[in-house]
Amino acid sequence: QVQLVESGGGLVQGGDSLRLSCAASGLTVRTLTMGWFRRTPGKEREFVAVSRRTGGTTDYADSVKGRFTISRDNAKNTVYLQMNSLKPEDTATYYCVAGEALIGTQAGAYRYWGQGTQVTVSS
Repeated sequence: QVQLVESGGGLVQGGDSLRLSCAASGLTVRTLTMGWFRRTPGKEREFVAVSRRTGGTTDYADSVKGRFTISRDNAKNTVYLQMNSLKPEDTATYYCVAGEALIGTQAGAYRYWGQGTQVTVSS
């Protein structure tokens, strides 16, 4: 059974940092494209970051570029999202995703989704 379990969300002030973790079981992070999406009420899921299975390249939404960093620990089968200089507009539920996508910026490309972790940034 595949599980992606996110943790690390919380309530912070603008300018603070958080690190989200995504612990995977039932699949091997090293062999898959891993990413993060986020969603706020009334809006579509928004791409945040991807770490691709081919070439090890990463990509970020323009809104988080330079502030967020995606990384993996293959030994722990875990993916991280380091979020710095947080802004109120980063407030959302963050989802860890896994799949065989080659590009990985579209939600439909991912087969596996976690339950999400809430990040709230106050001004």
